Amino acid sequence: MAKIKDRTEDFKDVVNMGALSLGFKEAKRAALMASFIMHKPSERSHFTKATLRILQGIGILEQFLIKHRKDYVDPHRTTEEERDSIEHEVSVFVKACKEQIDILKTSITDEEANAKGWAGTRGDDANADTITHKHGVVLILSENLHSLTSQFDQLRGVRFQEAINQAMPRRKPKPKWSPPEKTEPTISSEMRGPGEITTEPPMKVQQQVLDDEMRALQVELSSFLDAARDTETKMVEMSALNHLMSTHVLLQAQQIEYLRLKQQRMLRWVTRN
Repeated sequence: MAKIKDRTEDFKDVVNMGALSLGFKEAKRAALMASFIMHKPSERSHFTKATLRILQGIGILEQFLIKHRKDYVDPHRTTEEERDSIEHEVSVFVKACKEQIDILKTSITDEEANAKGWAGTRGDDANADTITHKHGVVLILSENLHSLTSQFDQLRGVRFQEAINQAMPRRKPKPKWSPPEKTEPTISSEMRGPGEITTEPPMKVQQQVLDDEMRALQVELSSFLDAARDTETKMVEMSALNHLMSTHVLLQAQQIEYLRLKQQRMLRWVTRN
């Protein structure tokens, strides 16, 4: 059997001589010769590119929270409109990242369905391990995003508590309403004729009635104001509770996904053994 000779070095010499004949400069020839040693990295898959984009978005969100944390919490640094703008920006970031993560989950589910053989049997172990690895990557992305949303939820909790404290009605003692006292008509002290007893016009009585009606209206308006403040407080509390519940549901969904992946790995290990 003929002995095989490695002609790689001869090929490099030929390439170098050709580059010299073409007038390549030393830097260009060095880059050309280095290409034989350092190969170009392989093309990244769509999954890897999407994962890097999501990581970049999560990093941008983290830097945004670090930059605006004090502005959002301290009401003396920014106005309510600026705090609403910060909250809107965070919501947009979180929504975009969640949509990208959902797209990755869908692609993994489709790949897992296509990897199954005839009649739903399992494919090769290498492909199954790749799918499990992708599930783990998606879970890590979800946990990183959830960590940031939890931090922002704490900031929102501070703002909600602040709003609740401001909306709490300052209880004032309600003025006690008493029925108007009966006033006797007074006799004028002016000189009157003998046997004449006259009374003053009932102006004071009418004024007293008007004052009593005004106080009654003030009491009624005060009760309406207290009811409106109570309603406002309950609405703020319900909004905060709704947000906390949605965050708790998201955390439970991620825990369920983690348990499902763990169950799949255990089942695959049992099947192999």
